[in-house]
Order: sequence, then structure tokens, then C-alpha cells
Amino acid sequence: MIRPLLWLAAAVLACGQAANAQSPAAAPVVAKPAAPTAWPTKPGDFDIADFKFRSGESLPSLHLHYTTLGEPTKDAKGRVTNAVLILHGTGGTGGQFLSPQFADELYGPGQPLDIRKFYIILPDEIGHGKSSKPSDGLHARFPHYDYDDMVEADYRLVTQRLGVDHLRLVMGTSMGCMHAFVIGEAHPGFMDALMPLACLPVPIAGRNRAWRQMTIDAVKADPDWKGGDYAAEPQAAVRTISDLLLIAGSAPIQLQKAYPTRELADAYEEKAVARSMASTDANDFMYQADSSRTYDPSAGLGKLLCPVMWVNSGDDFINPPELGIAEQKVKEIRRGTFVLIPASDRTHGHGTHTWAAVWKPQLQQLLAESQ
Repeated sequence: MIRPLLWLAAAVLACGQAANAQSPAAAPVVAKPAAPTAWPTKPGDFDIADFKFRSGESLPSLHLHYTTLGEPTKDAKGRVTNAVLILHGTGGTGGQFLSPQFADELYGPGQPLDIRKFYIILPDEIGHGKSSKPSDGLHARFPHYDYDDMVEADYRLVTQRLGVDHLRLVMGTSMGCMHAFVIGEAHPGFMDALMPLACLPVPIAGRNRAWRQMTIDAVKADPDWKGGDYAAEPQAAVRTISDLLLIAGSAPIQLQKAYPTRELADAYEEKAVARSMASTDANDFMYQADSSRTYDPSAGLGKLLCPVMWVNSGDDFINPPELGIAEQKVKEIRRGTFVLIPASDRTHGHGTHTWAAVWKPQLQQLLAESQ
């Protein structure tokens, strides 16, 4: 099913972005950040012994960091009934879902994921945040993980560490959007609903693979990379990564509105790239970019059993709507709905996935349909 977004004109979005709220490829900063709400979070850690990767490599101990909000509710059989797993994008962390434009729209009293009613689980994926990653010490000798490995680790975290054997909802943004498709196919009876935001359920190819490969090539071509064993970040590589991320995550309408002169645009570019470079590790990002290499849920979309509310935006550089892929693939999802948000001065490019006010009505609809 494909539904136009007729309500967009009524959506009210504040311009701005919380500092460190999104992955490097998220929407650009266009205004003074909103002050984040002090949500009652509970951080946690989980170590998986002798974790084996699809590449044939292994780690004696895979460390996963996560954050939760709310408390689990159990039925008469002791099963958790209100757990929601939210999966972040490339370069991000679970903490990005505490940003005002996401959390303030979803977690408060009366909101769709009111933490008085829902148990929210926010993992840092393999290779990201405070979970095991190359920069912890193994550098380019870290196992070459892929999306299946990341989803398997999430599944073990939820079931073994948190004791949740069924999820009310799986939501994911960008890379997390792709992970939603992967976990939905790998464990089709594990969740009541899926909400993938900003991705396509086909192999990473075309321009999407090309810009990712550019970042990988830039790292390997920088003599200061030293095969991964650098003492200081290879600056040429990190600058190329930051430049490409700025373009891939850009929102043309927002940028034109916020920086209408050459001087303003140049100043924005300088600050944005410097901020990205300061927080980017070359090895970590190279692994993150390449982890999508085996992704391809296209043949298994018919395995998805629960309702799927899939949302992309019209100004997404990474998943351009003119490809027409989503309109075709949604037909293979038995209970699937695809919504394309038209580009406007209220969308934020690829980063629209984190501006919950834009797609909150679709989340409410999905929760109602999947009760």
C-alpha cells in the first residue's frame, strides 16, 4: 500500500538540531539547538563471550552498550509486553534518540511512546558508541562485521540480557532502518510492528555504494593511515569522510533557506566539517561504511508477518525517490505501507528520520493497527 502524505502542511516543526543528536550523515544544523530534556535513562552493558562473525572472525568478548527508558510490563505468564527497540544509523549511537526533535515528540505523557507505558531499548550497535569497535585497540584487525552480525548482537542483547522474548515495536533510522528489515526477516514472529525510516530493502548499490566506497578508498589511500595503526587521525581521509557526509546528509531546501549567500554557506561548511572531523575515527568509519556490503533483504520481504510502516522523504540524497524502488518493493510486503514525505521547508533530507513530528501520525497509526 502506498499513501501520500496529505497532512504535511499541518505539521509544525521547529528549526534546529540538538548537538550530537544524530549520526554524521544526519540533517544539517540550521538554527540554535534546543535544550535537551533530562530523560530518566538507565545505561547498561552486555558482554557476549566468543562472538563469531559471518566473516569467520571472532572476538573473545563482544561488548554492547545500551540505554533504556521506562520499565518492562509483564503479562500473567511473565512475558514483557511493552518493549520497543530503536536502532540508530551509521556513525550514530542510541543516545541520538534522546534529542529534542525525537524524544520530546515521542516519550512524554500522552505521546506515542510514552515511557510510562513503554520500555524503550536503545543499543549502541557493533562498531559504534561505547560498544566494541576498531578504535578500542584492534584498529584494522577488528573483525569485519556486517548488518547480520549487528542484528544478531541486538537480538541477544534483548533476549539474553534484558529478558525480552517479544517486542511491541522495532523502529530504525537509516542503517537502523535496514536493520529493521533484517531482524524482521530473521525473526518474523518476534515483533508486533516494524517502522523502517529512511532506507531501501535492496543491496547498497549505485550512488549509495559509490559514496561509501569513496570514504573507504580515502582512508586506505592516506599514507597517514598506516594500515590502520595510526597514532593521530589521518587528516586527509577524515576530511574526505566529513565532506561526503555533509553532502549525503544535506537538506537542500533547509540549507538554501539558512545560508542564502556565499559567505554564509562557506562559514557553515567550515564549521560543519570541522565539527565532523573532530568526532570521526577513520578506522571506525571505514568499518561502518563497509558493514552494509552484504545487506540484501529483497528476496525475503514476504517473510515479514507484522504490519510495516515504511517512511522515506523526498529530499533524501541517500535514498532518492526517483529510483522508484520503494513503490515496487512495498508490494511484496503482505501488511506493508509505504509513505513518501514530499520535500519541503519542513523536511531535513536524509535526517528527516529523526524529526519525529513529521512522521508521528504514521507511528500512531501503526501502533493502533498492530494492537
